Amino acid sequence: MANTETALKECLGSIDGATAAALVDYTSGMALGTLGGGKDFNLEIAAAGNTDVVRSKLRTMEHLGLNEEIEDILITLSSQYHLIRLLKGRGGNGLFLYLVLDAGRANLAMARHQLRRIESELEV
Repeated sequence: MANTETALKECLGSIDGATAAALVDYTSGMALGTLGGGKDFNLEIAAAGNTDVVRSKLRTMEHLGLNEEIEDILITLSSQYHLIRLLKGRGGNGLFLYLVLDAGRANLAMARHQLRRIESELEV
């Protein structure tokens, strides 16, 4: 089982094109851990802002009466992919992994597969 720091390092080290990763509590909007980003990309602000995306989608699903679980949410920008993976089990309720990928270097299918694996090994 991996802790937060190990999981974030695994995200950046094993996922081609990954430039930033965070573990985020979408009930509070707080990042519990971040890695990557930099002066051109404020990961704390991005992580907090994406809590609104998650909350909105969950609220919409509730209004629609959808009895489903969100696996992940993909936001495609011209040069980046933003991947949000909601955690399940082992205290992961209310948390998501947030991954930023360089669209020119990333293999989206492999990134989703790797993020799923990392989530399964994460102990919160």
